[in-house]
Amino acid sequence: MKQKLLLTLGLLSFAFSQAQIQGNITDQNDEALPFVNVFIENTYKGTTSNEDGFYELNIKTPDTYTVVFQFLGYKTVKKTVEISKFPFQLDAQLGEEQISLNEVVINSENNPADAIMRQAIAKRQENLEKIQSYKADFYSRGLIRIKDAPEKILGQEVGDLGGGLDSTRSGVIYLSETISKLEFMRPDRLKEKILASKVSGNSSGFSFNNAIDVDFDLYESTIELGNQIVSPIANNAFGYYRFKLEGVFYDDRGNLINKIKITPRRENDPVFEGFLYIVEDQWSIYAAELDITGTQARLTAVDKITITQNYSYSEADKIWAKISQNIDFKYGLFGITGDGRFTAVYSNYEFNLGLSKKDFSREIVSFADKANKKDSTYWKSVRPVPLTSEEMTDYIKKDSIQIVKDSKVYKDSVDLVKNKFKFGDLLSGYSYNNTYKEWSAGITSPIQTITFNTVQGWNANVGGFYRKSYDDFNRFFSINGSLNYGFSDERLRGSVSATYKFNNISRPFLTVSGGVTTAQFNASEPISQLLNTSFSLFAEKNYLKIYEKSFAQVAYSNEFFNGIRINSILAYERRQALFNTTDQVWYPQDDREYTSNNPQDESAFGIAPFATHNLMKFGLDARINFAQNYLSYPDGKFNLPNEKYPTLSVGYEKGFGSSNDNYNYDQVKLRVNQGFDVKDKGRFQYNLKAGKFFNADDIAFVDYQHFNGNQTQIGAGSYINVFNNLPYYAASTNDSYLEMHAEHDFNGFILGKIPLLQKLNFNLVLGAHALATPDNKPYQEYTIGLDNIGWGKFRFLRLDYLRSYQSGFQSDAIIFGLKF
Repeated sequence: MKQKLLLTLGLLSFAFSQAQIQGNITDQNDEALPFVNVFIENTYKGTTSNEDGFYELNIKTPDTYTVVFQFLGYKTVKKTVEISKFPFQLDAQLGEEQISLNEVVINSENNPADAIMRQAIAKRQENLEKIQSYKADFYSRGLIRIKDAPEKILGQEVGDLGGGLDSTRSGVIYLSETISKLEFMRPDRLKEKILASKVSGNSSGFSFNNAIDVDFDLYESTIELGNQIVSPIANNAFGYYRFKLEGVFYDDRGNLINKIKITPRRENDPVFEGFLYIVEDQWSIYAAELDITGTQARLTAVDKITITQNYSYSEADKIWAKISQNIDFKYGLFGITGDGRFTAVYSNYEFNLGLSKKDFSREIVSFADKANKKDSTYWKSVRPVPLTSEEMTDYIKKDSIQIVKDSKVYKDSVDLVKNKFKFGDLLSGYSYNNTYKEWSAGITSPIQTITFNTVQGWNANVGGFYRKSYDDFNRFFSINGSLNYGFSDERLRGSVSATYKFNNISRPFLTVSGGVTTAQFNASEPISQLLNTSFSLFAEKNYLKIYEKSFAQVAYSNEFFNGIRINSILAYERRQALFNTTDQVWYPQDDREYTSNNPQDESAFGIAPFATHNLMKFGLDARINFAQNYLSYPDGKFNLPNEKYPTLSVGYEKGFGSSNDNYNYDQVKLRVNQGFDVKDKGRFQYNLKAGKFFNADDIAFVDYQHFNGNQTQIGAGSYINVFNNLPYYAASTNDSYLEMHAEHDFNGFILGKIPLLQKLNFNLVLGAHALATPDNKPYQEYTIGLDNIGWGKFRFLRLDYLRSYQSGFQSDAIIFGLKF
């Protein structure tokens, strides 16, 4: 009873707290109209009605106002009222707009919609450039629901998702709001200062509803929404869309508005479907109602996204500007379904203020002090879109639940249940959590780490961990250790590492580690333990080549300046060669036997590739993300690499103090990589590496520069960092080298235009790879592949045909890829 009373009082306080102009908006049948634009005439001061048709317009000064009610499909209503005190009740009833083709005079055989769209396309750039800069107020609200949530996902308990699920395991799992100030300068500088942020059920939380994430401008050629989506008024729109004039009507200013139906020419193209409203003679966008499927947007979990935009005209500025936007979506994957909405309201525009580059920095989002500590009175006074009853209930319920869940008694009681130890946990893994004091410890599962190689035979790891978190800046201290035992070489090895993270802004990490372990000659580990196990036991191919490393190491990394991160390492290592100790195989092959563990000579059984030695290693490298933007949250800095510029990495590595003088060396390294969208034509990526050794004529093979080869015909990881038809250690060098990778994913641009093939929704991928070293003739690979292979939403496969060349044609191969 007490909880019901609290909920009732809370709802009443939401409903009757201070407001200005407020009311209900209905249609001719007295049905509530949601998302009606409500604003003061000839201004950008406005709001929208909520899902219940209720609105609140924050006007604080008594005066005479003309309030405009505008909604697609309905006649615009204007009401002039004289207000002497607040709150002021002003309801409105809207009648359906009479959309007719009677006004259209067709004097040629051409489709009238095509003529209108050609005009809109011709004026696109001019309309785009009318707004060179602006300042505006911004409001955003995000709501995500889930339906029939499972008890577990992949074996992990789902819980009640912060109190969001009811008895049917359905409900609101995310609700948040932001109030912001925006500054924009063409072409792409957008700065947001978040004045207030609210997350249901988390009084210390910060909303991720940022303006930059919903900045969808249809005047641009493409809109980034998972994929690069072609705008209906892009210069090449006629190659992607069909247009039909549904009818015309006049707005409240007497402008003739053309309602254009847009449909895709091909079902899987990255395009919208729906309606675009174009202002006659001005050829500006009046409004948009656009749908796109998850398939078209390349968003696997999404079923459909609907974007609704409304614009308003400023007589003073002669500009049509976006005043509201709704993004509705439905999702579903692995039996989990739901829907949601992100609402955005733009108001109080100031256009073309002469902003310049000096008014902007790389910080694109920042928070005002105590932005997440605003009370309900504040939110009631500034929130432009009233809460629905569902949203009111969610705030009150989750805020009440949070008080309980933050208590020591509650956290201890939950931990008491979760921390119960069962004998089977020795095999499956176990963790002990103290949620209130923010620390955890446990052991990992040895079963999940069982693998096979010809040096150790069957081997497994058992690990232990401890982690302690400290504050809102996400400082933490962690210790991780593991023991590995090889049943064939009868050798127990182990290692331990301790890491401290100093803050969540520049993210400095200090790690101290040491122990005895096995390591691949190529530290990039081009073949996984699991894949090697399969190929060894089933195909008698032991590609994994390892040595023993005893080490003590200190590593430190930090972002010293925005976009410049420095990584350093100082280590002592003792390296010892290892040899095969087992020839176990499940399916022996008549034409082969296991190779030696010497990566330089597969027949060198019992011959070490290097002498046992000690070595000190020092490494220093800098990674530079040019023009890196970032979001400054109170609890951390979140970087957004700028795709317009490449990432540059410069490194130096030195081996010194070796017990074998010949094994000392120096190496300098350079890497340039980048990935960017080419409008609607797909995504291009490249990765260039170069380096040079000095004083390294006779160094240990461990310290050579190794390149990621592949002899399994199974693709894994990034395709722009591997030669998929090159033996793992065939090109390793202790001299200079140049490595180049490039790939272009057409993302449906080509195959999506071919009849029948377009229904498969595959992506064509072309790639080129090259490697040059002084000791080998130049090596090249050229690939043509199909990506996004699968059915429905399950598209995890890729297939490539590859040809390699080295002084002429060398060989070809088919590469099977699996991605998640």
